Amino acid sequence: MTVNRLLRELLNVKGASVAGFDLREHEGGAKTLVVHVRLYKRDKWRCPVCGRKCPVHDYVCGEAFWRGMDFGPVRVVVGSRVPRVCCPGHGVLTAGVPWAKPNSRFTLDFAYSAAWMVKCGLSRSRVAERLDIDWKTVGRLVELVWRDLEPDVGKRFDGLRKIGIDETSYRKGHSYITTVVNHETNTVIWACEGHGKEVVDKFFKELTPEQRASIEVVTGDGARWITDSCAEHCPGAKRCLDPFHAVEWANAALDAVRVEAWRRALEKWRGMGKPKNGDREAKEARRAAKQAADDIKHSKYALGKNPENLTPGQQERLAVIQAGDGALSRAHAMKEQLRLIFKMTDADEAAAAIDRWTARAQRCRIPAFVELQRKIRRHREHIINAIRYHVSNARIEALNNKIKLLIRVAYGFRNIDTMIALVMLFCSNITIPWPSCNAPMRMNKGKSRQEVA
Repeated sequence: MTVNRLLRELLNVKGASVAGFDLREHEGGAKTLVVHVRLYKRDKWRCPVCGRKCPVHDYVCGEAFWRGMDFGPVRVVVGSRVPRVCCPGHGVLTAGVPWAKPNSRFTLDFAYSAAWMVKCGLSRSRVAERLDIDWKTVGRLVELVWRDLEPDVGKRFDGLRKIGIDETSYRKGHSYITTVVNHETNTVIWACEGHGKEVVDKFFKELTPEQRASIEVVTGDGARWITDSCAEHCPGAKRCLDPFHAVEWANAALDAVRVEAWRRALEKWRGMGKPKNGDREAKEARRAAKQAADDIKHSKYALGKNPENLTPGQQERLAVIQAGDGALSRAHAMKEQLRLIFKMTDADEAAAAIDRWTARAQRCRIPAFVELQRKIRRHREHIINAIRYHVSNARIEALNNKIKLLIRVAYGFRNIDTMIALVMLFCSNITIPWPSCNAPMRMNKGKSRQEVA
């Protein structure tokens, strides 16, 4: 094997021959290997967008360079003289090359190695340090790899039956992104900056009429904008309210009752005043009142957790509260009753149980639960649909946690497009191969790397 052939194999420039190379030394002992390649005739003068053979416009670009995979401590650069071509459909553009994407100064192997390291859990700063590139460049390379592996994102919309919609914050200051998940594949199929009806409408407008008609179930929280958008674009789909959010509403109402009970207990303790010296009964009563207030104050987790998950100490605290404060005890019982309704598997039985619960909550004389039953009545049909079709937003919440982990590992994002590319690439079933596992590439002619391989 000749040196030129060895360099061509190592650099994965299959569409060209090595014309020469030189090793350059820099200050501090750093070295750069510059490999000059010449495109084969079949791959010359092609449009970088459509891959069509085009006439040469001019050679003003001169020799272009692309950063390649390093050879140990030696940086590698691929150089080639590339003209501008005149494409009938896309105008005058710099000719494309098989080993790099248009407007990129990195080879595809280099981009894939950066994306692979990010997906393995390395932060962008570590990847930038390891590859000796800019921190922002890592994000751009991840976006490039995603576009290469999935040139047509619309394919994710084919065969949709059950989808979930939710929003999550990606930085402070009420900055949100809206994600749409396919329940059957547990993957993110769409993401966009912002939240609200306008954003969800944007998703449905990207779908064809056939794709919208195939959607049978849409899950989400109780946001009105999700309901309105689904009713407008997918009138045949069943809107389902995630049981987790309904129980979360009940926990919020229960916590409001707990805070009010703690304030009453605290006022009772303060109203006793300081007992006189020698009055043991008054001291004991004041101490008991203070202990009762403290038990209520620190009972948030005991009241909110499922009974089977309580620790012995939480069970004792809950028993004291149930024996002492009547309103808080009734509120806790009503929260548990609502939670058990979502354990039912028969939708008709669940509907009857919800009606009984709302009637009881309407007469309970606890303002927080009276307001809660109004909300439950408004979403009654959506709750019953969730029980009937056995769907929830659990997968979406899990993917939201994964998105937050990506953001935390990356130490935040300044570019929303880069963050969405990272979400679409990593919260899906796309596999990022290590460059050595990729098949040799020819001029892609508009196809993805996976299709060419």
